[in-house]
Amino acid sequence: MHIFIMGICGTFMGSLAILAKELGYRVSGCDAGVYPPMSTLLQSKGIEIQPGFEPEMLDCGADQFVVGNAMSRGNEMVEALLNRGLPYTSGPQWLRQHVLQDRWVLAVAGTHGKTTTSTMLAWILEHAGMSPGFLIGGVPRNFDVSARLGDTDFFVIEADEYDSAFFDKRSKFVHYAPRTVILNNLEFDHADIFPDLRAIQTQFHHLVRIVPGDGLVIYPATDVAIAETLQQGCWSHQRPFLVRDSAGLDLADTEWQGVLLSRDGGEFEVRLGDKQSAKVNWSMLGSHNVSNAVAAVAAAHHVGVPLELALEALAKFDGVKRRMEMVGEVNHIRVYDDFAHHPTAIATTLQGLRAKVGKEKIIAVIEPRSNTMRMGEHRDALASSCRGADHVFWYEPANLDWQLASALNSSEIAMDVFSDTEKIIEEVVKMAAPDSHVVIMSNGGFEGIHSRMLAALKAAHG
Repeated sequence: MHIFIMGICGTFMGSLAILAKELGYRVSGCDAGVYPPMSTLLQSKGIEIQPGFEPEMLDCGADQFVVGNAMSRGNEMVEALLNRGLPYTSGPQWLRQHVLQDRWVLAVAGTHGKTTTSTMLAWILEHAGMSPGFLIGGVPRNFDVSARLGDTDFFVIEADEYDSAFFDKRSKFVHYAPRTVILNNLEFDHADIFPDLRAIQTQFHHLVRIVPGDGLVIYPATDVAIAETLQQGCWSHQRPFLVRDSAGLDLADTEWQGVLLSRDGGEFEVRLGDKQSAKVNWSMLGSHNVSNAVAAVAAAHHVGVPLELALEALAKFDGVKRRMEMVGEVNHIRVYDDFAHHPTAIATTLQGLRAKVGKEKIIAVIEPRSNTMRMGEHRDALASSCRGADHVFWYEPANLDWQLASALNSSEIAMDVFSDTEKIIEEVVKMAAPDSHVVIMSNGGFEGIHSRMLAALKAAHG
C-alpha cells in the first residue's frame, strides 16, 4: 500500500512517515519547507520527498493521502484532492487506526516541554527493557530516530493541542486514546486557531474526558490553568507533582516531588511520598527540565518502572536535537540551537543557562517565527523573557504583523533588531569572546544561521 503525506517535513508528519515505512507501506510526500533535521532523517529512511504542493503530485498512484494540518482550503493541491475525490485522512486519525489501536498509550501534552518530556519517558522505558514505540516531535539523541513501532504494547506520544487537519479542527491528541497522560503546563499559544486560553482548556478537557477510569493524569500541582481544566471533571486517577528547591514549600498532599540540589538543575532528588527517594546528576539544565523529568518518572512508574531505575536512565539522558543543543565551539565561544518560540520557553532556557555559566556572557539570537509570535500575541512579554541574557539580537522577518522594536522599548537588556541575518552574524562575531555563549532560538531553519555563524566565528576567532 502506498501513502502520500502532504506536509511530510513537519515534526509530527515526518515521524508518522517513519512509522508507516516501518509497517511496510510505501511512503512518499511533499512539503514547502524542507530542512534538517527532519528532511535528512526521512531521506535516510528511503522516503521520497518532493518540494512544493503541486496538483500534479497527486498522480503518484497513492492508495491514500494523509493531509497535514498545515494544508488549508485554497491550496491548489488540496483543491485538486477534493475535486478528484481521492481518499484522504488526517495524520492523527491514520495514527490511531494503524499504530495506536490496542496499545497502552502514554501521552505528553502541554504548552512547553512536550518533546523533551516525551523523549525522557521513552528513554526511561527503553532503559527499563520495555522497548516502547514512540512518536516524538523532534530527534532524540538517545535513539536518533523520531519514531518507531517498538516491540511491546507501550507507546509514548507527544500529544499536540494543534488542530488535526483543515477538515478536523479537534486537537490532535483527542485521537490518541491514552491510558497515561502528562499535562505538563498550560498557557495561551497557537493564536492562529485558538481565540483565548479558555478555548485551549476546552480541548485539554476533551483529552481528560477520554482517559479511562483506571488511567492516570499527571500534572504540576501549582498550574492554575490545569487545575481549572480538571475542575470541569476528571474520572481518572490523578497525580499532582511539585518541583522546589531544598528550602521551598513542601506540599504535604503532593505525592511526587522534585527537589533541586543545585541552582542550575544539574542535580536533583525525586521523592515519592515519605518512603522513596533517589538522586540524579545529569546533563540537562534548568528547573523546567527537572519538572519535565519528575513528570516522566511518574508516568514510567505508572507502567511499572521503579524510581531508582528511572533516575538511572535520566543520568544517561542525552537530550533532543534543537533543545539547547550545542552545535559547535570556536575558541571557547559556544553556539547553541534551541527551539524556544514562546516567552516562557525563552525565559526558562536562558535562566537555566545563566545558572550554569554564572557571569559568562550570554548572547541570544531570536527569530519570532511561530504563528502566535507573528500575530503579536506575546509581544508584551518578549522584553522581560530575555533577562537571562547579556545582549539580544532580534530578527524581524518580513511577514511580522507588528513592529518588533516598538514592543521591545521596555527591555532592560541591551538589544538590537535586524531584518538581515548576515548583519546579525556580523554583530555577534564582533561581540563574542572566549567563554561567550551564543543561543540561537527559532522553531524554523532560520536561513541556516547556525552553520553560517560558526563559519564566521571560525574565520574571526579560530
